Amino acid sequence: MDKFIIAGNGPLNGTVAAAGAKNAALPILCAALLSDEPLTVSNCPRLWDIGTTKKLLAQMGVTVAQAAPHTVVVDAKTITTHIAPYELVRTMRASILVLGPLVAARGEAHVSLPGGCAIGARPVDLHLMGLKAMGAQITLDGGFVHAKCAKLKGARIVFDTVTVTGTENLMMAATLADGETVLENAAREPEVVDLARCLKAMGAKIEGEGTTTIRIQGVTRLHAATHAVLPDRIETGTFLAAAAATRGKVRVTNTDPALLDAVLVKLQQAGAKVSTGTDFIEVDMQGRRPLAVNIHTMPHPGFPTDMQAQFMALNCLAEGVSVIKETIFENRYMHAHELLRLGADIRIDGHTAIVTGKERLTAAPIMATDLRASAALVMAALCADGETVIDRVYHMDRGYEDIEGKFASLGAQIKRVGKQFG
Repeated sequence: MDKFIIAGNGPLNGTVAAAGAKNAALPILCAALLSDEPLTVSNCPRLWDIGTTKKLLAQMGVTVAQAAPHTVVVDAKTITTHIAPYELVRTMRASILVLGPLVAARGEAHVSLPGGCAIGARPVDLHLMGLKAMGAQITLDGGFVHAKCAKLKGARIVFDTVTVTGTENLMMAATLADGETVLENAAREPEVVDLARCLKAMGAKIEGEGTTTIRIQGVTRLHAATHAVLPDRIETGTFLAAAAATRGKVRVTNTDPALLDAVLVKLQQAGAKVSTGTDFIEVDMQGRRPLAVNIHTMPHPGFPTDMQAQFMALNCLAEGVSVIKETIFENRYMHAHELLRLGADIRIDGHTAIVTGKERLTAAPIMATDLRASAALVMAALCADGETVIDRVYHMDRGYEDIEGKFASLGAQIKRVGKQFG
């Protein structure tokens, strides 16, 4: 099993390019199921989860072609089955995103209940509630969701909690439904907006994306389109937080500052000089130790839960005491136990973590527990005296393209033992 060996060294310095957003690319690839014409997706990152999605689509008979290193062409005209099997779906929760498109375009879906990172319960009940409201017959049997409907009908759907994948699944399903569908308390994440842009390029009629109310007027068919995936705001934020933690200066290019308002505010509070341009963000700590910052995760436009672990790592090295409150997932402090092994001072009380910063950490063997926690552990290892070995780094390959190569380009002493994905 792959491991990272990281020697704590000096500040990170340099420029690194952000890849396309995994959390945007996954639903966009699934959106190809809505049409019998090809969808060309550019700026598509080369990640384990993207590979799993491509395998899932191909297993259903969909034609999936890698037209360029970061361009994928998906043509669902050749689809042969509406079944998404457990062997593929169990590894990635986003696989549930084939459910809505399959029912809308093919009239039926047989999808295994999903797996993915063990960061808490993320039930699909809101997805099923919405499809039922649109007229689908839903049964659960043997760990599979079986949904069937000759033609979905527009409906008003009110989410009792904000759900990103639920919003995406039902927005895709609604594009081919009869009449208007209104999604209330919809997710506002940039990845939802990017999916809406792609669907509109395919001929969908959507209004209100990026707000809490999304209106979709169903059309009879969607057509071929080309769409460039937006930059990965979480990868961008990870490298910026790593610059702050290591007291360095890093510029991230091919990104969009508008995607990271809440994160940039916290970096400024940590003492970073933040500069932005049309497609770049730069963090310069000017050699100073970061200041502790309080974090309270919230749905967008609040502070993203996917940046919580990275800021916990930053706070472990910061001057002062910070309070972190995780409100999205109930089991997202697993990385704290690994940070403690590096000598961090963290106290967990329910959904709250209290972190007292230290000047340096100390190397130790540690284990990655989920995708974003993995990045936080790399950050902490860069600030630990000695050589840290991080096991189970396959989690990182799910969401970061060549993370060790990018960190190395910034001066990190990091190497992988084993074979890299891709």
